Amino acid sequence: MSLEKKKKIKPQRPRGFEDLSGNDLNELNKLRNSIQETYSLYGFDPLETGIIEYSDVLGSFLPDQDRPNEGVFSFEDDDRWVSLRYDLTSGLARYVAENFDALPKPYRRFQSGWVFRNEKPGPGRFRQFFQIDADTIGSDNALSDAEMCMMFSDAIENTGIERGNYIIRLNNRKILDGIIDSLKIPNNQPGSGINLAIMRSIDKLDRLGLKGVEQLLGEGRKDESGDYTKGADLSKSSIHEILSFLEHGLDSKNLNRKKSLDNLSDQFGSNLIFDEAINELNEISSIIDAAGYDEKRIIIDPSVVRGLGYYTGPVYEADLTFGIETDDVVEKFGSVGGGGRYDNLITRLKGVRVPSTGISVGVSRLCTALKHLNKQNINSENLAVVVLVMDKEKRSDYYQIASQLRAKGISSECYVGDGGMKAQLKYADKRKARIALILGEDEEASSSITIKDLMTGKEASGNISNNEEWRSGKVSQRTIPKETLVDEIKKMLS
Repeated sequence: MSLEKKKKIKPQRPRGFEDLSGNDLNELNKLRNSIQETYSLYGFDPLETGIIEYSDVLGSFLPDQDRPNEGVFSFEDDDRWVSLRYDLTSGLARYVAENFDALPKPYRRFQSGWVFRNEKPGPGRFRQFFQIDADTIGSDNALSDAEMCMMFSDAIENTGIERGNYIIRLNNRKILDGIIDSLKIPNNQPGSGINLAIMRSIDKLDRLGLKGVEQLLGEGRKDESGDYTKGADLSKSSIHEILSFLEHGLDSKNLNRKKSLDNLSDQFGSNLIFDEAINELNEISSIIDAAGYDEKRIIIDPSVVRGLGYYTGPVYEADLTFGIETDDVVEKFGSVGGGGRYDNLITRLKGVRVPSTGISVGVSRLCTALKHLNKQNINSENLAVVVLVMDKEKRSDYYQIASQLRAKGISSECYVGDGGMKAQLKYADKRKARIALILGEDEEASSSITIKDLMTGKEASGNISNNEEWRSGKVSQRTIPKETLVDEIKKMLS
C-alpha cells in the first residue's frame, strides 16, 4: 500500500501579523520598559488580564454585536462566544467590576500586552500589535485628565523622541456633540449608529483630509484599493457646518491653548453641551500650564474625536510630527497612541457609574517610528560575546570562559555548531555579537586570549589598504592576558 503524498505547505504568515526576533524584540521590550517606568513614576500599579474575554463582556467594543467575528477574532466555546482582546480596556473594565469593593478608589493601573484587530492591515498598522495602557478608575477630577496628557508627553520623551518631533493633541468629545446636537440630525444621540458614523468619519481627518471626511459624512468613499466605505448620509447643510468647524479647528490648533478655546467659544458656543466642554478644557489647560507643559508639548486640537463610541469627554492623541518617505512621497508619521475619558463603560458590567480616563500607546507602531528616527541602538541588549570553539576536545575550557563572563553580567555563549573558524565568525556576525573570543594553541601556551572586536572590524574594513593588513586583523583584534579578560571586555562594552 502506497502512502498518499502529502501536499507541501507554503510557509507564509497571514497578512498583518509580524514575526519578531532578535533586535526587534529587544527594542520592543526596551520601549515597553521605558514607558512603564514613566507610568510607575506617576504612581500607577501593574495589572495583567487574560488575552481571551467573553465576547458579550466586550460589549460596545464590538464593531457589530450581531456578527461577533467582525472586527475581532472570535470563536464559540461551550455555546458562548469568546474573543481575542480587541484592546486592554475591556479586560480592565471586567476586572474592576469583579473586584470593585476591594480596589482603592481611584484605582490606577498600567498594563502592556498584545491586542488583536480583525481589520484590513496597512503601512505601520497590524492585526496584532503591542499596546501599553494606563488608566485611572473612579475619578471625576479634571486633574486625572490633565495628568494623562502630562504622563503621555513624559512617556513619549522617555522613549528617546525629542520635543518638536511629537505633540499631544487635546480635545473634548462634548464640543462636537454640542455642534452635532445643534444640527438636529434625525435619530442622532450619543452612541447611536448615526452618531458613531459621524465620529468615525471625523476621526479620519488627519489621514484623509477634509475632502475624505466630506465623502464619509455624505454618501461614502472608495479608497485606492477599491474598497468602499458607506457614508453617514448627512444633508449638505449639516456636512457644511461640520466641515466649517473642522476648518476652524485646523487653524486654531496653531494658537496657544487659551486663545484657541476663546476662539472656539466665540465662533461656535451655542448650547450647554458645548459650553461644558470648553469649561472642562479650560480647567485641564490651567493645570497643565501650572505644571510647565507648554504648547510645544500639548495643544488644543478640536479635530481629535477618537473613533470608539465609549468616550464621553476629554480625548487625547499622541502624534509624531516628522515625515517618512514612502514611494518617493514624504508623509507625516501620525498617531502612536491616544485615549480619553469614558465615564459610562464600566456601568454595563457594574450597574453604577464609574468615571474613568486612560491612555494607550501603540508600541509596535512606535518601534517603526524610532527606526525612521534612527534612535535604535543596533547592539542594545544584544549578545555581547561569542566564544569560538577551536578544539572540540577542550570544550569545557571554552564553557568555563563563557560562565565566567556571565557571572559578571556579560551575555555570552559558546559556539555549539560544527563549523570551522570562518563559519564561527560568520555566525557571531549574524548574531550581531560585539566580540568574538579566540583561544587557540598559541594563546594557551602563553595563558592569553585573543579578543576580536566585530564592530571595529566592520567600521575599519573600508579603510584597509592591502590584503596583508586585512589578514593580520590588527585593526580589530588583540591578544591580552587571560586574567584581564573581564575588565577588558567591560571597557569595550562601555
